[in-house]
Amino acid sequence: MTKPKIVFLTGAGISVESGLSTFRGNEGMWNNKSWRYYASVEGLYHDPKGFLDFYNWRRQKLSEIEPNMAHRLIAELEKDYQVTVVTQNVDNLHEKAGSTNILHLHGELAKVCSSNNRLDPNYIKDYPLTTPIKLKEDAGDGSQMRPFVVLFGEYVPYMEEAQDYISRADIFVVVGTSLVVYPAADLIRYADKDIPRYVIDPNKIEVCDALGFEHIQASASEGMKLLLEKIRI
Repeated sequence: MTKPKIVFLTGAGISVESGLSTFRGNEGMWNNKSWRYYASVEGLYHDPKGFLDFYNWRRQKLSEIEPNMAHRLIAELEKDYQVTVVTQNVDNLHEKAGSTNILHLHGELAKVCSSNNRLDPNYIKDYPLTTPIKLKEDAGDGSQMRPFVVLFGEYVPYMEEAQDYISRADIFVVVGTSLVVYPAADLIRYADKDIPRYVIDPNKIEVCDALGFEHIQASASEGMKLLLEKIRI
């Protein structure tokens, strides 16, 4: 018997309980102007040392973080479902929790790539989080090695692949990201309107009813526990 397909779209909110900041909330990273600058193509090309210092700090911090219950419960669902995680997060917490089919829309801090050929698989490789990326370190094509993440001002890859996964889901769940912030606001449109669709978020989301989503208003971990009660096979 074929297992039903469940697709999760996760955002920064799922990693809050692990100790990582959200990006757009009141305490979000992007409210810090210097952080936003160093997460941009301008920061990479105009102040590469500051750019690398910022990302080496983020990489080191991630090395000290563990997945929380929400990550682990998603991974455990693989026993009963074909689980796909489409994540906007650049952390590796879904991997560490045991999920095996993960699509990173915004890249991965645990990998590096070329500054000149960002999406060329020949220059994308795993790189220890605790090893700083050095200034003038060659990516393999003569350009500066950099984290394999999508910067402000860069194209977001894998969107078509994400749309395909979501369009074929039997159950669709959004965890830790608003339904009105891109790319989530665009991707949710691809979920079949006749399947169960949920959003797990502790905040009030006024568009849930209008979009046909059942809102589980709870933290990521508590929300995942409630979700399991609803969908348990």
